[in-house]
Amino acid sequence: MHPSRHRLILLAGTTAAAVAAGTLGTVVASAAAVGCRVDYQVTNQWQGGFGVNVTVTNLGDPVTGWTLTWSYTAGQQVTQAWNAAVTQAGVQVTARNVDHNAAIATNGTAAFGFNASWTSGNPAPASFALNGATCTGAPPSGGPTTPPPTTPPPTTPPPTGSGTQMEDLDRGLISVRSGGGNLVSWRLLGTETSGVAFNLYRGPTRVNTSPITSATTYLDSGAAAGSAYTVRAVVAGAEQAASAPALQFGDGYLDVPLQVPDGGSTPTGESYTYSASDASVGDLNGDGSYEIVLKWEPSNAKDNSQSGYTGTVYVDAYTLAGVRLWRVDLGRNIRAGAHYTQFQVYDYDGDGRAEVAMKTADGTRSGTGQVIGSASADHRNSGGYVLAGPEYLTMFDGRTGAVLSTVTYDPPRGTVSSWGDSYGNRVDRFLAGTAYLDGQRPSLIMARGYYTRAVIAAWDFRDGTLRRRWTFDSNASGNGAAAGQGNHQLSVADVDGDGRQEIVYGAATIDDNGRLLYSTGNGHGDALHVGDLDPSRSGLEVFKVDEDASKPSSWFADARTGQILWSTPASGDNGRGVSADIWAGSPGAESWSSAVAGLADTRGRNIGRKPSSANFLAWWDGDPVRELLDGTKIDKYGTGGDTRLLTGSGVAANNGTKSTPALCGDILGDWREEVIWRTTDSRALRVYSTPTPTSTRMHTLMHDPHYRVAIAWQNTAYNQPPHPGFFLGDGMAGPPTPNIYLR
Repeated sequence: MHPSRHRLILLAGTTAAAVAAGTLGTVVASAAAVGCRVDYQVTNQWQGGFGVNVTVTNLGDPVTGWTLTWSYTAGQQVTQAWNAAVTQAGVQVTARNVDHNAAIATNGTAAFGFNASWTSGNPAPASFALNGATCTGAPPSGGPTTPPPTTPPPTTPPPTGSGTQMEDLDRGLISVRSGGGNLVSWRLLGTETSGVAFNLYRGPTRVNTSPITSATTYLDSGAAAGSAYTVRAVVAGAEQAASAPALQFGDGYLDVPLQVPDGGSTPTGESYTYSASDASVGDLNGDGSYEIVLKWEPSNAKDNSQSGYTGTVYVDAYTLAGVRLWRVDLGRNIRAGAHYTQFQVYDYDGDGRAEVAMKTADGTRSGTGQVIGSASADHRNSGGYVLAGPEYLTMFDGRTGAVLSTVTYDPPRGTVSSWGDSYGNRVDRFLAGTAYLDGQRPSLIMARGYYTRAVIAAWDFRDGTLRRRWTFDSNASGNGAAAGQGNHQLSVADVDGDGRQEIVYGAATIDDNGRLLYSTGNGHGDALHVGDLDPSRSGLEVFKVDEDASKPSSWFADARTGQILWSTPASGDNGRGVSADIWAGSPGAESWSSAVAGLADTRGRNIGRKPSSANFLAWWDGDPVRELLDGTKIDKYGTGGDTRLLTGSGVAANNGTKSTPALCGDILGDWREEVIWRTTDSRALRVYSTPTPTSTRMHTLMHDPHYRVAIAWQNTAYNQPPHPGFFLGDGMAGPPTPNIYLR
């Protein structure tokens, strides 16, 4: 049993409230002289054990070594610790610093964690003592006069009508070698007006003669490779502070070094190695630039339909300079494969730093070494499937990989056969996403099942705790039309225009309140696109391909009502499908799929040659028409044939025949998209950015909520490209100014 957590506050002189059996919580302990505060956070509990994170804040004079003591009153026994040496004698527990956290400056902190055993009750410690003095949560008289930081609490909700919470990004300045010069580009932020201009500097020299008011890009012809650049905004004629220096893409790309995990062998003696797989981005440390979160896939990863043991799945975080911040080891009880681990990277609590969420299990080890559940449990059966044992959902700290909150995974597996088979295929089909269900702050979406039963759970992460907002179950009364309608991925969009986002779960859409909005009844499929695909209509549209031989092979629908606007005849399993404006000769998006001949316009009419690929997309050249991304190449569509714009060098695509990049999105520079592939030896992620100038000026797509959450769910199962919430293509109107606020 592993119910949701709650927070308990313990003040000086009070008695600790009990943390009831099976409940997770946080205790803030306070008491007098030395000037310290202790945050004692029970992050997870399991039968016979629990895990704790402890943060010591020094409110007095600096210390160069520390010892923290407390007592247990219900027989709890510490079994394992990290980032401190923890011993126990009877009820007395002593934690001593290790070398790297021995010094704590005034208002500084030291953190450590441990696992412990328990029997029936698990009351929190009543008080703590640092270096022999009981903590009070206040500095001693005559102590330091510098107050702690006074930033607003991260959980303070925004004022009504203030817009959607988005990342406070920097300029993302990059310099890409382009012919005999450098193409320098940077972000126009979603909060900036059209009146903002820019000055670009090469070293101390301004390269533009007058402030740049067009696109946020500049071709510095004749400049030497490796030239250093900064950019400054000009507001009302006044030049602002310089940006961070530009990242250098000397050969058209930037390599981010990786640390490849060691291979291993399964219980049956099969050896395996590792390849870098899907990635996501988030501002993990709050400095305004993105870090990369990467999943490592073993060479024996399995589709759910395949039996056999797999290697362990790892999830790493890296800076763009290749510094590894942490590694999460998901352990033996999480199977490897495209449908098992869907990780989300987003700032869920609004503190300006992104968290990382994923499904965990007994034996998962955090980036700081904490073990979730039982370290020794092995729930794998002889076929390598994990169909027993507890399942958890964990929110990790993006800076350290430490556990912030762990709850029981919802939806639980229950009876395996109730999901469509008895051997473990359909029960473990997981999807994940992020959605602004209240229109202002993001919620985590975790789901299970789509062939038969479909269950979607929405979670809020506030005050350090995961709390369930709602659960949608196709088995519940009134929801039966959603059964069997899920895809191998999902999309998130404000389909009804009320400012709150819905979950487009394949052929069914779930409203922001967790109720069924509609179901087309067209069933399961492999690809789904949601955006303003037809700008001549109001609202958004959906294009989807299907597997059911009795249903349309592809269809185009109103995203608000599910009304089918056009469809193609049934033709069996239609495995690929794309919709985007790839040709300026026809207004709006063009749609095509592997089982249907030709290219369809927004009315479903065949307008000519089908593109050479039906996989992924990228905005790459200078116009707003989108390009084709497939494998390790980018092509521009033409009626007589496609034109190659980029062939990746020394790189490989992911996910077998899906041939998808690690990530594609507007993560740096202007509004156009970067493509990230792994190198063939997985020793680096190679980030490509366009060398082509553009005359189109646009806010960064990462400040469009529809597009930003699409980057978050891109790694989910069968990866699909992101779309913005407005039409971006030939003949487009000026894009709307984002209604956002920055954290």
